[in-house]
Amino acid sequence: MNLRLPDLAVGQRGRIVGFEPGQRDYRQRLLAMGLTPGTELVVSRLAPLGDPVEVRVRGTAVSLRKGEAAVLRVERLD
Repeated sequence: MNLRLPDLAVGQRGRIVGFEPGQRDYRQRLLAMGLTPGTELVVSRLAPLGDPVEVRVRGTAVSLRKGEAAVLRVERLD
């Protein structure tokens, strides 16, 4: 089941499966940060109002704004 990144809770793992269509600018930025399809990540922190969200990916902490995070389509890993 494909979800958006903000749908994952703190501590949950996911794998990037793609991007929302029509979000070319953000997609290029996310790809440059190493957030490519097939990459696993863990949601490590979430601000009180949900913005930003911090994920650990490839051994690095990356903070994303809510709008940027919503571009990522992920599958939950158990």
